[in-house]
Amino acid sequence: MSEQTLTVSELGVVVRAALEQAMPYGVWVEGEIQGISRSRNGHVYFELIEPAETSGTAPAATMPVVLFRDARDRVNRLLKRHGDPIRMTDGVKVRIQGTVDFYPPNGRIQLRMSAIDPTYTLGVLAAEREALMRRLSESGMLRANARHAVPDMPLRVGVVTSIGSAAHADITTVFERSERAFTLVEVDTAVQGAGAERSIVAAIRAAGEAGVDVVLVVRGGGSKTDLAAFDHADVANAIVHAPTPVFTGIGHDIDHSVADEVAHTTHTTPTAAAQAIVAVVDDWLARLSSRETDIAHHTRRALNSADERLEHRQHDVVRTTGRALERADTRLADASARLRRSAVRPETTALTLLDRAVVRIGLATRHRLRTAELTLDTAAARTDALDPSIALARGWSITRGPDGAVVRSVADVSAGAELTTQVADGTITSTIASDE
Repeated sequence: MSEQTLTVSELGVVVRAALEQAMPYGVWVEGEIQGISRSRNGHVYFELIEPAETSGTAPAATMPVVLFRDARDRVNRLLKRHGDPIRMTDGVKVRIQGTVDFYPPNGRIQLRMSAIDPTYTLGVLAAEREALMRRLSESGMLRANARHAVPDMPLRVGVVTSIGSAAHADITTVFERSERAFTLVEVDTAVQGAGAERSIVAAIRAAGEAGVDVVLVVRGGGSKTDLAAFDHADVANAIVHAPTPVFTGIGHDIDHSVADEVAHTTHTTPTAAAQAIVAVVDDWLARLSSRETDIAHHTRRALNSADERLEHRQHDVVRTTGRALERADTRLADASARLRRSAVRPETTALTLLDRAVVRIGLATRHRLRTAELTLDTAAARTDALDPSIALARGWSITRGPDGAVVRSVADVSAGAELTTQVADGTITSTIASDE
């Protein structure tokens, strides 16, 4: 018996036939989508993995999956009939139906997907959400963030969202139209898909560390799987331990995530969440205006009352002052009378003393005048004794030289000099003939 030799293609045919015979009606497989991609011709490719029990390690098993365009259209119609509750993206747990196929060109086995069970994915999401909520409730952390007090004027707002998204545009419009002095500290983050929860956690922490008054976590609507990141335990813990109040506006009216449950305040849409923060500021300003009105009213009443009391005090002071002045006038008149009576005797004594002083001054003045007259007479007699005219009258003469100087010696003149001699009744002129 000779051994049969197959070509590679023939072997592929045998393997495919064996697989079709083993599973002629296809098979349902559950797992987690990873590495999903879509080709230009409408086909979808991804890996269906069985995650390892230890987080962060390689999957326990992997199966390539292909969803051809025709089958993809059938799957999409099925999801639409269920309200589009899920979207096939990385990280989504699914239960899919398909046929195990052998693909000869690259020699690998793959699953040709033909259907999906949306209730399975929704059930997994619901079960995980319920388990997380139970843990949070039992640990007492469900309302931990709600214990933070919202500031009266939360003008510095941390915004955690996908910047450039419709949700981001909605809240930006709300704050701009409020005409309040809001400062938005925006932290961009992925809001869906594999790894989105890690990005959201980092964004919440970054906003909390930026010294904001409140953190606003928002995203627009989407399928249950689109919003799955906000049901993640890490996102819930980030909100629970945030240092400031966290306001959420995730999805639409019917959506309610675990992030909403643990937030300080939750709102149905991003716009409603932003409006709630604006309302806090508006309410504070309204209360401030009311307080201002009350203060002005009470101030006017107090001033009016003070004016009335002051007017009464003025009347009292006028009356009291008038009576006091009258009493003072009476006392002053009495004192003046007593002073006049007591001043008569001293005045008489003073006048007597003054008269005596005038007499003494008169006597002293006359004595000094007589003494001065005697002194003056003596001086006049002395002056007369020295008068040259008196000496001339007794026979004396005075001779003066040519220069008018008195001749006191023969040495004062020379021969030929002209002399002038003054006698009692005139002058005599002479010339010296000789000096012998």
